[in-house]
Amino acid sequence: MTTEFEGTPRTYDVRTYGCQMNVHDSERISGLMEDAGYVRAADPDAADVVVFNTCAVRENADNRLYGNLGHLRPTKLKHPGMQIAVGGCLAQKDRGDIVKKAPWVDVVFGTHNIGSLPALLERARHNEEAEVEILESLEVFPSTLPSKRESTYAGWVSISVGCNNTCTFCIVPALRGKEKDRRPGEILAEVRALVAEGVLEVTLLGQNVNSYGVEFGDRLAFGKLLRAAGEVEGLERVRFTSPHPKDFTDDVIAAMAETPNVCHSLHMPLQSGSDRVLKAMRRSYRQEKYLGIIDQVRAAMPDAAITTDIIVGFPGETEEDFEQTLAVVREARFSSAFTFQYSIRPGTPAATMADQIPKAVVQDRYNRLIAELEAITWAENKKLVGEKVEVLVAVGEGRKDERTGRLSGRARDGRLVHFATGDLAPRPGDIVETVVTYAAPHHLNADGSPLSHRRTRAGDAYEAGRVPRLKGVSLGLPTVGVPAPLPATTGGCAL
Repeated sequence: MTTEFEGTPRTYDVRTYGCQMNVHDSERISGLMEDAGYVRAADPDAADVVVFNTCAVRENADNRLYGNLGHLRPTKLKHPGMQIAVGGCLAQKDRGDIVKKAPWVDVVFGTHNIGSLPALLERARHNEEAEVEILESLEVFPSTLPSKRESTYAGWVSISVGCNNTCTFCIVPALRGKEKDRRPGEILAEVRALVAEGVLEVTLLGQNVNSYGVEFGDRLAFGKLLRAAGEVEGLERVRFTSPHPKDFTDDVIAAMAETPNVCHSLHMPLQSGSDRVLKAMRRSYRQEKYLGIIDQVRAAMPDAAITTDIIVGFPGETEEDFEQTLAVVREARFSSAFTFQYSIRPGTPAATMADQIPKAVVQDRYNRLIAELEAITWAENKKLVGEKVEVLVAVGEGRKDERTGRLSGRARDGRLVHFATGDLAPRPGDIVETVVTYAAPHHLNADGSPLSHRRTRAGDAYEAGRVPRLKGVSLGLPTVGVPAPLPATTGGCAL
């Protein structure tokens, strides 16, 4: 299949909304498009194909998508060869309704058939009509697809897709399906392939990352996987997101503490501090268990930075319930938090619950939560003034870097650091050691000269304009024919 039109390769632009899983899927979409002969548009506004990879979690997701589609309509009318594709969770939810609401859309594809996109685009162009293809179960695991990574120094590695939980506020299980786990050997093969390209940091990704292994009957599989990743030569940082408190086991804490390249950073969604609300949410843990996990993590790793998700205004939440959330926030002392005002998502059990909270009440509680969190994160960050931090230099983390003359990156615990470079010239992907001189609620500054600068292969790749391109690593599901031999695994991760 060729994508050339009148001898010129067609261009594409992928626009991503939502979670890390969508960011990872967009890398796969870019890899598919380039394998099919498209090239990334130098000017996104002039792309021949625009792909929206959508999110359905937030209330305004629908409005945002249809607003953006509306803005593109005049452009498409002026350029008849242009195509628009909509994928991701909102596409899985709305299906053919997208074409009814925005008939200038050419392709709608879901979360289970990303690999079909180039063929759907070609079919829509040939037939001159919209193609809508939504599958009810996973067609191929996303990591079997080619990818074009956005970073030379950090990469997402999906270890599972889907979720077996039934949280009443969440539509993701209905859109992503039941949990499907990759085999450990396949995950480690992808990690090694990224490291061979110069990547220093890998984030293991799953909708419920620490339930990994449920599909093949090993409840300790995630801790084993962390230890096995620790043996990958050249891999300097391992992160993971997002775990569920109900699946958080002692062996994972031990693996984090005992594996040198696993970062002492933990994102642990709380959602609410009220046992009554947690029960209504169908979150199968309670305040005592949650705080117990935090205590265990801090006992094993006193320097751990713990972040969280919190929802304010869930149906039926009382002032007493909200005060319980504030009490957990004060005790847990998070280094940062993603905070959300509850919004109705059609298709979820919570959408039809009684006692929906008035907007004014939700806003007041939200403002109080933010004020509490900001005071705590600022106090926690102030404790780091004068401390040495190791920073992986990044692209695009500091909005004011050009004006201030600083560069930015992430410390090992995940905190954002803006730092002066002195006489050095570090590149994205290089490692800098520096000393914190100032703390704000959401970042640290280091305005002295760096203590050291280590040039890395990731920095070399950035300087040369190279990003990792992987052809995909198999899930290891049954296929026709004799399967290829699997790579050897280490660290107790049995296939």
